[in-house]
Amino acid sequence: MTTADRLTEPAPAPRTARPAKRGAGPAAHRRPRTVRSGRRRRRAVALLYLLPALLPYTLFAVLPLLHTAYLSLFDWDGVTLPSFVGLDNYRRIGTDPQLRAAAWHAGALILFFSVLPICVGLVSAAIVSRRAGRRGTALVRTVLFLPQVIPLVAVGILWRWVYGEDGTLNQALRAVGLGGLTDAWLGSFTWALPAVGLIGTWVVSGLCMVLFLSGTQRIDQEIYEAARMDGAGPIREFTAITVPLLRPEFAVALSITVIAALSSFDLIYITTGGGPGNSTVVPGILIYRLAFGGGAVGVASALAIVLTVVISLAVLVINRLSREAP
Repeated sequence: MTTADRLTEPAPAPRTARPAKRGAGPAAHRRPRTVRSGRRRRRAVALLYLLPALLPYTLFAVLPLLHTAYLSLFDWDGVTLPSFVGLDNYRRIGTDPQLRAAAWHAGALILFFSVLPICVGLVSAAIVSRRAGRRGTALVRTVLFLPQVIPLVAVGILWRWVYGEDGTLNQALRAVGLGGLTDAWLGSFTWALPAVGLIGTWVVSGLCMVLFLSGTQRIDQEIYEAARMDGAGPIREFTAITVPLLRPEFAVALSITVIAALSSFDLIYITTGGGPGNSTVVPGILIYRLAFGGGAVGVASALAIVLTVVISLAVLVINRLSREAP
């Protein structure tokens, strides 16, 4: 190329500056730090709000639970020096017939403390909700819920009078000519556990009814009106609309009642004390006997830890199934 050609050749276009990369510059570097600091500040504020409840919960629930787990690794009578035994106390729980019997009794109480109250509470809620606004409905609701607010110690004493040999139940049977069916209900090896279970049904049914009533109030009434226009009756409305839409309330009621069944202590302690024999012994009663009467604090602690784990797993399974249900 000659010198003339170079002089006549058009000059190359000037290069334009490339746009700065997104996020470049000191402001972009400061932004993530600002976001992180904001999140930390919000978490700190949230912890401050939780601290009044978290502190006593830690002192009176978490630390005693950890201490119980520590004691479960020792053979200790509560007085002398403990000796470390590792997991032997947990192995004993799986091989002791008395411990297995207590677990079976607790499982049987789920029928009376959970299944029956949920069924009774669901039917009661359906009836009360259909009679909402009518005279006497508030009184019926109060009477059904009243057993829930009575202390269980008072409930146990009351039902001991009812189940006594000259109690209300036997007197009623004699009055209708069924005196041959009378029995010392709480002293019977056959009927003691069902008798205590029915007390639990009477106590918990009111709570289940209130939970289901609160659930029916959030159901859109237009759904019921559409069902009535299609010719659905009260039973069809109950099975096709009310029951499926009360799934969250079912989960709450089932969790509360299963916990009450597995951790029952005061009601059985007042009514039967675990008797006659061991026919009404449950894990709570057995823990009390082992720790304060049998000098086996380590085994009692191990049983308490196992019971806590079982209750926690049961609640987790119930919540998981309630979320995955269609």
